[in-house]
Amino acid sequence: MYPQLLTCDPYSDLYPVFDFLLNHVNIPFPDIRKSIIRCPRLLICSVDHQLRPALRFLENLGFVGKHALTCQTTLLLVSSVENTLTPKLNYLQDLGFSYEEVSRMVLTFSISNNFGPKVEYFLKEMNGDLAELKRFPQYFSFSLEGKIKPRHQLLVENGLSLPLPQMLKVSDGEFNVRLIEMRLRLVDERQS
Repeated sequence: MYPQLLTCDPYSDLYPVFDFLLNHVNIPFPDIRKSIIRCPRLLICSVDHQLRPALRFLENLGFVGKHALTCQTTLLLVSSVENTLTPKLNYLQDLGFSYEEVSRMVLTFSISNNFGPKVEYFLKEMNGDLAELKRFPQYFSFSLEGKIKPRHQLLVENGLSLPLPQMLKVSDGEFNVRLIEMRLRLVDERQS
């Protein structure tokens, strides 16, 4: 993916990245490999021009202490503060989320491929209320095509509804059991 790695100097190009991840981001040594596998682009980023500014931005957002970056989230470091992270924050704040709420949300999702389509579906198709999204921001981590739409459509077809956490946090099997139980209750109510 990054052929420039073949010609880079390990001492001047790679070691500074490893040093930064170990000593500034505080990724444990055994997890450095996971960080690189998850985001090989880390190896070609400038520590001073890319990684350090992104880390400062993320720390200001609250990625510190027990919420510090991990090998799973170091990919945020390769995001441009001006072109990627700040527009995501602005987009979510424009929807009505507070800065504190936005800072707790996952910032790895793109506006055009994740936030936008999911917000549009939630507001238009599900007739959702932004207050519910604020209570359950994990909504954005679920697949629109794989989980949100199919489950919502099943509920609509059966004249049923569920709060977002109950609709999305359960396995497919648990959701189907819940759907059958709700349908049976509905039939019992109609017969009574």
